[in-house]
Amino acid sequence: MFELRDLRGLVAPTLVAALAAGCGGEAGDQAEAGAETAAAIEHPVDEATAGSMRGTVRFTGTPPANEPIDMTEEPICAQKHATPPTRQSVVVGGEGGLASVFVYVKEGLDPSLRFPAGEGQELDQDGCIYIPHVLALSTGEQLTVRNTDDVLHNVNATPTENRGFNRSQPQEGMTFQTSFPTSEVMIPVRCDVHGWMEAYIGVTSHPYHVVTAEDGAFTLERLPPGTYTVEAWHERYGAATQTVEVPQSGQAEVSFEFSEAMAGRHVPLGPTLLISHEHGTTRRVTQQ
Repeated sequence: MFELRDLRGLVAPTLVAALAAGCGGEAGDQAEAGAETAAAIEHPVDEATAGSMRGTVRFTGTPPANEPIDMTEEPICAQKHATPPTRQSVVVGGEGGLASVFVYVKEGLDPSLRFPAGEGQELDQDGCIYIPHVLALSTGEQLTVRNTDDVLHNVNATPTENRGFNRSQPQEGMTFQTSFPTSEVMIPVRCDVHGWMEAYIGVTSHPYHVVTAEDGAFTLERLPPGTYTVEAWHERYGAATQTVEVPQSGQAEVSFEFSEAMAGRHVPLGPTLLISHEHGTTRRVTQQ
């Protein structure tokens, strides 16, 4: 995976303005289009006959240590961390639950079903870290991107199926809204100023998705009875699938296991967009 070096010395004020103005219209247009598409859509699945799916994602073996982050040049961010900050690639709870796994129904839903877009989600930049690290969205659902740090951030999303954006947020409290009209797993988000800042967004055309916490548990509610392919995605260990039968008015059980031996497998991601602030050029790099 490519990592962008610190570009603060190269980000010119005119470029910041151009990014904020030039790319901002695209993000705003997506948000407006998504809001219009989602209007007046009701949940199509009857609660009386719907089933649910409950499961756990666990890590087996000894989890690897996450790479430390050097924030000595960003004291405003460093002071927000009670302990030395690290990358959040592998977060394992006390009972072996694996956090930041995007679990979703990949196949099996009736393609004619149309779902409401959802109440909206937020991606924050706090302590020079993206919070949350992994985010689940429905198509058309509004995403608010916020800067809680009093430092410059540059939010660079590089989807493959959707339109990307590259927005500068140089001041604390700045926000912008956007949405994604097409399903995509997963969309990488990076900061051009701080190379360690990474987040991932999973977008589906339905609400049957969730991101695990440290206990690794997840639940998908109000599913139509049927047979589904469920996928669990992790940024380091790739994707694993299970076939699950959801009974009418009942509950299905499913579990996933990841281990360090799975590291290095193909991880579905969009290409990295590398930006030269010095020369004003961009190029996409497909990750292997």
